[in-house]
Amino acid sequence: MTLYGDRLVVAGAGAAADGVRVLTLRRPEGGPLPAWEPGAHLDVLLAPGLERQFSLCGDPADRETWRIAVLREPAGRGGSAYAHDRLRAGDEVRVRGPRNRFPLEPAPRYRFVAGGIGITPLLPMLAAADRAGAGWTLLYGGRTRRSMAFTGELARYGDRVTLAPEDETGLLDLGSVLDDVPDGTLVYCCGPGPLLDAVERRCPPGILRTERFRPAEGPAGADTSFEVVLARSGRTVTVPAGVSVLDAVRAAGTEVLYSCTEGTCGTCETDVVEGVPDHRDSVLTEAERVAGETMLICVSRCRGERLVLDL
Repeated sequence: MTLYGDRLVVAGAGAAADGVRVLTLRRPEGGPLPAWEPGAHLDVLLAPGLERQFSLCGDPADRETWRIAVLREPAGRGGSAYAHDRLRAGDEVRVRGPRNRFPLEPAPRYRFVAGGIGITPLLPMLAAADRAGAGWTLLYGGRTRRSMAFTGELARYGDRVTLAPEDETGLLDLGSVLDDVPDGTLVYCCGPGPLLDAVERRCPPGILRTERFRPAEGPAGADTSFEVVLARSGRTVTVPAGVSVLDAVRAAGTEVLYSCTEGTCGTCETDVVEGVPDHRDSVLTEAERVAGETMLICVSRCRGERLVLDL
């Protein structure tokens, strides 16, 4: 955890659904916060050792407060329990961001698919698509109706929103929204890994935009030693097998922005000057991977013996 600057306080807290807590953040002295666009997230330092990423799910036009929603995860690493049980109005947190690797691209039509807490980054997207006059629908699933957050806010959109609690309707009927997608339509999906994998299998190439809260499962490449040249200083750092590029360069004294260390948030994205990255993240698009101009140094490695990075 590094380079946290903005100190915010909890202006309010409440329940959005069973197991989902909503926190509103503001500056201690009041005043405007940085602008953001739908799809953006914050890195939040809840307490020492508890750094998590949360999607902004309020109104970008509200420059005085930011809203995030936290799902209680009983098998988690402590961050959600802290946010649910310890944070109260007036408590302080530190944040970094906003940062956006999941932007809403202009399109005449959208199909939105959300699973559980994956509704959070999509909420401001729905409002933006609506204001732009785009055609759109949302398919939103969860374990039960009581566990699905923000259903009251979604009611204003009428039949463009389909709520599908699993205990009432079974698994999401993806074919109802992903079969026969008209040309020019973009599909936005956020939720559990199995849902994202199922949507990826159904979507034609190029139309799907996703955000993952957990790393995607995939075959790992060879985990061998290689060298990284830090272009700004000319220093060469050896990255041993079993050690990430991020950890190796930090151990060598180079300070780098980072957050999740899982390849899901994009904080540590670094320009590649020379060499071929072995991409193992869940952030970059396929086109970005092929181009090889950037890499997520917390998880990705080298296809060869040497990388030159803009560090």
